[in-house]
Amino acid sequence: MNESQDAEVYDRLNLDRPHGARVYDYFLGGKDNFAIDRQAAEHLLEAFPGFRTAARSNRMWMHRAARYVAERGITQFLDVGTGIPTSPNLHEVVQQVVPEARVVYADNDPIVLAHSRALLVSTPEGKTAYLEADVTDPQSILESAEVKDVLDLSKPVALSLVGVFHYLPDALKPYDLVQQLLEPLASGSYLIFSHCTPDFAPELWERAIEVYKADGGDAQVRSKDEVARFFDGLELVEPGVSAPFRWHPDAETERLVENGEFTDVSCSLWVGVAQKP
Repeated sequence: MNESQDAEVYDRLNLDRPHGARVYDYFLGGKDNFAIDRQAAEHLLEAFPGFRTAARSNRMWMHRAARYVAERGITQFLDVGTGIPTSPNLHEVVQQVVPEARVVYADNDPIVLAHSRALLVSTPEGKTAYLEADVTDPQSILESAEVKDVLDLSKPVALSLVGVFHYLPDALKPYDLVQQLLEPLASGSYLIFSHCTPDFAPELWERAIEVYKADGGDAQVRSKDEVARFFDGLELVEPGVSAPFRWHPDAETERLVENGEFTDVSCSLWVGVAQKP
């Protein structure tokens, strides 16, 4: 983008309220966030000190889940709610397994668009694309030129919805949104999904949601049963809906569990990978 396009992006950042992608970036130690995001993040950390650990465990799990489906022959990925690029990004992970992998990223935060160059450095054999779109409008994603150009929906696709749906209250009909995104995908496609939960520390999470809403954000955390509903009609990969550090852990994950950093409370996430029959 040129300077005038960059200026237009920053005009649309809605800096009167925090954005999930930028708050997440702050938790991961990134620099692409603003005062409103840092304020909300610090208030969240006061209410629930585990947010940085949760963000780290979520990111590490996403890498393992993406690698898992790539190792099973999936070469197409649709990542909705991408967040601010942080290497290794999804395409970097899966293209190590299948260099021909094709990935479409979508996010509704203009700052992600401003940094989207990092998402477009594909292997020569593969291809990536980025579009500015909102998960609450699945058709705008599925019918986009980027999806039509990069993905073949008649063949299996991995739909990645990582750390997105706890920003969507029930009024936005989140279960319907997932079904609308899954409906056109071919048999053999996968859903990669993670969601914050209050199950292990309900009082802390009640306070965290209160302060996030007071800062202008919106969120709704969900129980294990409520998260499991997002996988209705799909075949869950073992171990099913689980804490991120229990889902096919690697050596680094096991080390963080052993030293007490990754716990149910500190991570407070339910994750899962499931295949469409």
